[in-house]
Amino acid sequence: MNLQTPIRQAGNIFTRYAGRLEKLGIKTLEDLLYYFPFRYDNYSIISKIEQVQSGEVVTIQGTVIDIKNEYTKRWKRIQKAKIEDDTGAIDVTWFNQPFILSIIKKGDNVSLSGRIGSYLGKSLLESPEYELLGLENSSQTIHTGRLVPIYSETKGVSSKWLRRQIYKILKENRQNILEYIPSSIKENNDLMGIYESIEQIHFPKSKNLAEKARHRLAFDELFLLQLAARKRRSEWKKNLESHSFSILDYTKDIEELWKKLPFELTHAQQRTIREIFKDLSSSKSPMNRLLEGDVGSGKTVVASIAMYLAFLNKFQSVLMAPTEILANQHYQTILNLLKPAGVKIGLATGNKKQNTQDFDILIGTHAVLSKKINFKRLGLVVIDEQQRFGVEQRAIIREKGENPHFLTMTATPIPRTIALTLYGDLDLSILDEMPHGRKIIKTWLVPPQKRQAAYNWIKNQILKTKTQTFIICPFIEESESLQTVKAATKEYERLKREVFPNLKLTLLHGKLKSKEKENALENFKSGKTDILVSTPVVEVGIDISNATIMMIEASERFGLAQLHQLRGRVGRGDKQSYCLLFTDSQSGKTIERLKAMESRQTGTELAELDLKLRGPGQIYGTLQHGVPQLRIASFSDFTLIEKTKIEAEKIFPNLKSHPSLLEKVENLVTKQVSPD
Repeated sequence: MNLQTPIRQAGNIFTRYAGRLEKLGIKTLEDLLYYFPFRYDNYSIISKIEQVQSGEVVTIQGTVIDIKNEYTKRWKRIQKAKIEDDTGAIDVTWFNQPFILSIIKKGDNVSLSGRIGSYLGKSLLESPEYELLGLENSSQTIHTGRLVPIYSETKGVSSKWLRRQIYKILKENRQNILEYIPSSIKENNDLMGIYESIEQIHFPKSKNLAEKARHRLAFDELFLLQLAARKRRSEWKKNLESHSFSILDYTKDIEELWKKLPFELTHAQQRTIREIFKDLSSSKSPMNRLLEGDVGSGKTVVASIAMYLAFLNKFQSVLMAPTEILANQHYQTILNLLKPAGVKIGLATGNKKQNTQDFDILIGTHAVLSKKINFKRLGLVVIDEQQRFGVEQRAIIREKGENPHFLTMTATPIPRTIALTLYGDLDLSILDEMPHGRKIIKTWLVPPQKRQAAYNWIKNQILKTKTQTFIICPFIEESESLQTVKAATKEYERLKREVFPNLKLTLLHGKLKSKEKENALENFKSGKTDILVSTPVVEVGIDISNATIMMIEASERFGLAQLHQLRGRVGRGDKQSYCLLFTDSQSGKTIERLKAMESRQTGTELAELDLKLRGPGQIYGTLQHGVPQLRIASFSDFTLIEKTKIEAEKIFPNLKSHPSLLEKVENLVTKQVSPD
């Protein structure tokens, strides 16, 4: 066996645990070594029995002189033991763990770690961690007597089980864990060796060594990401030759289209169009650009103008959207913009097929990948919310043309540092300006005591201004572990019955059938219902200009970037719009974070703030797929990101001279382009 051996082929014990380990993202033996602890229990104080004091967390080591099961009056089992060293004896108890008697026997040497309590004036060790000691010295303990690693667990996989397997793999594979970072980079950045880093992150001899190990492994993670992005970029530019689009021949047509637009393009849109046109007119390599912009910043218009240029150059375009809702919306927008200019536009979703054989622009969901749809001359691919599509789907659509240009779009506000680290292979355009005349959405954090007043205000707004309201709940059904969170189904019934009995409400969530979703949205869009109660499924792609109020329950459960995207569902028309944030949290930090929504209106600014306040793991919420999670590094460590970027830039031209590092980078690129 080597470290690349799949867990399912690594022997009986791993085969039995494979399904559970895969839930933790562990598929190979190497994945186990890179499954890092999130904290340590400090059991490093080893004390003689006579010296222990109540309240101390200590490790004692001695011989078992007695161990037995006892029963309480209610027939619950208690495991009792007496441990002796050369200074005295101490009683130990465990509760409802009868299996301990099959592990620990009278006469065994044991190491026990936990908090010292007292009973009837005598010291007592309750429910300690335990392990058997060999005849050799006690320094080989892994569960006691040291800084003990604690891992994220899943049912049937405990930290203790993980520690045992990781320790065994480490000891058996010392010769297989080879250094791949050049010595010059290690010296410049004061990095620990790779084997020592993995050993010390799991079984540190001190907090200082654990920190040094963490630094080395975080450096590696970011460094490899930077190199992988550069490798993807160089391969894209080296291997592909594109069709260049003429701009000069069609200047008059483009100017005519601009004049007919029912609005004036923002400076940001004009700048972005120039960047895209420059890419499209190049014959060196196809465009590979990421267009990032807030909800409502006009990304679809920019994409439409790029697709119009493709049409003028006798090329077809395709726009892929992640949901039918969004695909239908893009279809209507682009139809209104480009049909008068003679562009034939098709639609392909799971439920609708229109003009799918004779089109200049095809808009749809992954249904556009169907073998029944033939592209005659595909020149431009636009992917909306690109992170929601697997790399495999992007590869399929690319093969339908000869190296078409790629424009990927996202409304997910990604901090620039993250975007440049993750998407270093893409050129980046940012729409940082909202269309002229767009009113700022007034945002308030509403205290619990003002809930009823807020309901009354919403009711009055709907009746007085004939507008509509979104009410967002984080979960579809009530969760036992999150009793206070407003569940959409339950809240919908309560609101309909008790709060807004005279208004018309509709329920929308991801588990509804497509037809039910369409009906719910159509009723809301056409004004047949006043309030749409929904999960964050509305986060992407619903444009209802008459909706002016966004109310979000349990807002503390969302990242600021996600709250901002939800807020962007209102304010689409010319009426003043509002966002009401509700929370039952009493935490001062939570209140401060949410109040940032009242004064900040741009998504990237809010994402940067959340990065500083909460760290990268929670920016986007559980329903947002914009940013992959790092294992040990942090996107908020700007200094380390900059260091790894500099080192990657220096070494990349000579990467072939470092075969071990090149292999790591190629493996990462392969993982990134494998189907999700």
